[in-house]
Amino acid sequence: MNRYFAAISLTALSVGLLVAGCQKPADQQSGPDANSSPSMAEAAKTAVKKAIEPKPLVVPAESVIAVVLDQTISSKTSRPGDRFSATVESPVEVEGKVAIPKHARAEGIVNEAKAAGRFKGGAALSLTLTSVTVNGKDYEIQTSAAMRSSKGKGKRTAVMVGGGAAGGAAIGAIAGGGKGAAIGALIGAAAGTGGAGLTGNRDITLPAETALDFTLLQPVHIKQK
Repeated sequence: MNRYFAAISLTALSVGLLVAGCQKPADQQSGPDANSSPSMAEAAKTAVKKAIEPKPLVVPAESVIAVVLDQTISSKTSRPGDRFSATVESPVEVEGKVAIPKHARAEGIVNEAKAAGRFKGGAALSLTLTSVTVNGKDYEIQTSAAMRSSKGKGKRTAVMVGGGAAGGAAIGAIAGGGKGAAIGALIGAAAGTGGAGLTGNRDITLPAETALDFTLLQPVHIKQK
């Protein structure tokens, strides 16, 4: 009988120790769970928000952005690195939805601005867009360049100078022989040079409201409302 009670007591003690041991890890584990529950809730909210948010519209490369300039840009007065602003003239649509609306603001940069030479060398002007603003958010973009150039008038200048000198020499020869020819040649050359200077200005000027097309080189992700 004593052995029976001893066995029961030993079994009860073992069960008690086992329960106590299980409860301790459970208590220790409940602490971090309680502390981490707020962060888990935030993560859940973020996941739900991402799930219900509309996916951004991806404007693919090769899409054309048509704009009009907000100010005048000239190859004579502009410098490389100058900024300019423009207004989107036509909406850009993706999958039947407007990604970049009409009248959206755009920003760009002058890549090259070369004034025309007085006697030779043409003018050059190159612009690219760098950003577009949609729903108050600025998106960086990479586009092709809108370029304008003009040919120099070096050949025409040489012809005019030569023609002026020859004409002056002929007039001088009629008026007073050799000496008159020399004087007439100088007068004719000066006149020819002056005429070339006046007609040699071929600087490029793009007034405000000038329409330009730029092509996207990289896709741009536009967030929907």
